[in-house]
Amino acid sequence: MAQKVQFVETVLRDANQSLIATRLPYDKFEPMLPTIDKVGYYAVECWGGATFDVCLRYLHEDPWERLRKIRAKMPNTKLQMLLRGQNVLGYAHYPDDFVKLFVAKAVENGIDVIRIFDALNDVNNLKVAMEATIKAGAIASGTISYTTSPVHTQANYVKMVKELKEMGASTICIKDMAGIMGPKEAYDLVSAIKDAVDLPIDLHTHSTTGLAFMTYLKAVEAGVDIIDTAISPFSGGTSQPATETLAYALRQLGYQVDLDDSLTKKMADYFKTVRDDFIKDGTLMPKSMATDTQCLTYQVPGGMLSNLLSQLKQMNALDRFDEALVETPKVRKDMGYPPLVTPTSQMVGVQAVRNVLDGQRYKTVSKEIKAYCRGEYGRTPAPIDPEIQAKILGDEKPLTGRYADTLKPIVEETRQKLAGVARSDEDVLSYIAFPNLAEKFFAERKEKEENTATYTIVEA
Repeated sequence: MAQKVQFVETVLRDANQSLIATRLPYDKFEPMLPTIDKVGYYAVECWGGATFDVCLRYLHEDPWERLRKIRAKMPNTKLQMLLRGQNVLGYAHYPDDFVKLFVAKAVENGIDVIRIFDALNDVNNLKVAMEATIKAGAIASGTISYTTSPVHTQANYVKMVKELKEMGASTICIKDMAGIMGPKEAYDLVSAIKDAVDLPIDLHTHSTTGLAFMTYLKAVEAGVDIIDTAISPFSGGTSQPATETLAYALRQLGYQVDLDDSLTKKMADYFKTVRDDFIKDGTLMPKSMATDTQCLTYQVPGGMLSNLLSQLKQMNALDRFDEALVETPKVRKDMGYPPLVTPTSQMVGVQAVRNVLDGQRYKTVSKEIKAYCRGEYGRTPAPIDPEIQAKILGDEKPLTGRYADTLKPIVEETRQKLAGVARSDEDVLSYIAFPNLAEKFFAERKEKEENTATYTIVEA
């Protein structure tokens, strides 16, 4: 019997996050949800990552309400979210009571699969979220943040996968956020994981470097079960490879693909017009659609490249870009080779720019890098350079245990603080994650409702 390959569709989350900075409002894709629901995807990634922040900050939407509406229109397909372990959806570590309640509410509001990763691949930062996911009855997808370095060996990845299985992961995800995994690396790593554990494997990559199609084909050859793709108008560049192209190629090679082509065509026709609107208003920039192989040399993901550029532009120092690019892997090495994914990518990039502009390495250090050196982000893949750590911390001693163990519970205290303002635990969670944005959103919501009520009375 032919090997079956399943697909996760990313247009509602990572594809639009990568290409248009997550600026896809609910009403732009709502008419397509019943169609997407019938395509035959393993899951549709629609929440988590930057969606929560952007809904509140730019789209003026309640992220929880958005999830409930997607769930109502898509009753037959698993909905997936991306969760940053102990960071949840923010950039700092949160207390365990917040992580547990957030996961429980995400599942209650419609999430079926939670892909849980940590920027440092420290399994201690995944534990609480994994346990909460399993307790809530959802699929816990234990995730490797893929990168390359002297310490990121196949043996170490396999060791981590075994730990994820012991923690109760139902599936394993290899998350190649920078699109740097080549076809041979994919074939070898998937084969090694398949030999080590009997769990479905999902491979996630980006088209940034132009490797993704080849990488997926070799991963499938090695037995990968699920691949992440984007409907063609939102594919390529810093996004994922195209759903329809891979479905076509894999069928030709004799694999079983259960997607309905007539419906993916309908989706593509629809999302072409959506994409064109974002091209017209300048949100979708040609640079995001291009292939950029610098990632293979400097390990800098697409989003991090644009951050470096905008940082230098603000400081009128665009001419120092090449120096900052060369400094980035050096800072990464000093910091113990963290995978460059949120939030470590931003921290390393900012520090590289500071080192270059100051003309002296680590003359000024961000509070995040200080916290990182203190051990607040978890166990680093390799030890931090001891001289640099001492220079940054002075006499302060780094943490030896799990940082979240030092944080006091926050949920009950926030419930009391927001009495009369928060209407639900979901509101409380939004506030803990992004206090300023949530406050502003609550005020706007109230004002909108009052205006609507006044209008209705006049009408009557």
